Amino acid sequence: VCNAPQSNTISAAEHTIAILLSLARRVPAADYSLRAGGWERSAFQGVELHGRTLGVMGLGRVGTLVAQRCAAFGMRLAAYDPYVSTERADQLGIQLVGSPAQLCEIADVVTVHLPRTSDTVGIVGAAELRALGPDGMLVNTARGGIVDEDALATALADGTLGGAALDVFSTEPLTASPLFDLPNVVVTPHLGAST
Repeated sequence: VCNAPQSNTISAAEHTIAILLSLARRVPAADYSLRAGGWERSAFQGVELHGRTLGVMGLGRVGTLVAQRCAAFGMRLAAYDPYVSTERADQLGIQLVGSPAQLCEIADVVTVHLPRTSDTVGIVGAAELRALGPDGMLVNTARGGIVDEDALATALADGTLGGAALDVFSTEPLTASPLFDLPNVVVTPHLGAST
């Protein structure tokens, strides 16, 4: 038995990018529609990531890899991480902000890469989702419970938030959720490290 903390960081980062692109380009819904016999190109208009701001919550190994990959798409980078120095963020070309709320105010897409602790449970709630806005997107491949899933379902259903992609949930395994009924959500069953 050995501790191998970096063994799945690339897999987790790549899965984050996969579900982000799936959400932005509405790939799962378009795939389902076409398989069901539809050819509804205008119904599945997506958005480009180029020129948008990625907000990274947690600049550890996975968060940094996601930021680097999104920079290649031409995204601007911002991050919230109370343990990362301004110098380190500058080296990475990332604007560091002081709170999750500030990050949500300036980001078009927020991706969560924090550990689940007593300090991070529910750190993304209704106020942060409102700050992200009706065109904003949220991605969580870190741990369930960091995002308030009830507030998220409400924000997505009422148009307060544009979309979400989730690989993790506060309770797992999870086979039924109000989130699963929403067309602006991409979900996977905790696949981030599954390669």
